[in-house]
Amino acid sequence: MPVNRIIILVDDDTAVCHALSTYLLASGYCVRAFPSAEAFLDETDDTVEGVMLLDQRMSGMSGLELQTELARRCINLQVIFISGHADVQMSVKAIKAGAIDFLEKPFSQEDLLASIREAFSRADDLKLRQEDADELRRRHADLTPREQEVLQRVVKGMSNKCMAEVLCVSDRTIEVHRSRVMKKMKAESLPDLVRKYAMLQKAGQ
Repeated sequence: MPVNRIIILVDDDTAVCHALSTYLLASGYCVRAFPSAEAFLDETDDTVEGVMLLDQRMSGMSGLELQTELARRCINLQVIFISGHADVQMSVKAIKAGAIDFLEKPFSQEDLLASIREAFSRADDLKLRQEDADELRRRHADLTPREQEVLQRVVKGMSNKCMAEVLCVSDRTIEVHRSRVMKKMKAESLPDLVRKYAMLQKAGQ
């Protein structure tokens, strides 16, 4: 399921907030505007999703500080910085921390919409990967302890005969466990099982 097309706008300039909100609503997006980083943090939770348009220089917490706080809380918003006081060092820092773009005011509507489309595309990809990882965790959790052990040995390339000797069971028992592992993990082949296990390890069990 794609990420909700919600744009969170954080800018302490009332005129900018009004103008951008009006334009983005007319462009088909839902918009939630906040006058400060603190106001956003006070009203949000860690499950929020979408794209954030974030001013860098604001009274109170800066845009870069809010970006750091989002990462600390594992809030998966794709951030586009907007600023009338940008510099190269600031832009580089924001991009290295995961921002999609750093637009200097005044920016064109075309550049803004292009960055927003890219941000939602990335958000959709990340959400899909997260859903796939969650599904793999659920499948792995459905394996019995012995099936998990067989899985670990299969992906390491151990033969059924060797596993049977190590686990002190028959070859037939290993074949049954292996078949159940393939079915529960919904793996179509051994390479597919290895790929899924690698994804599981990368995502963290």
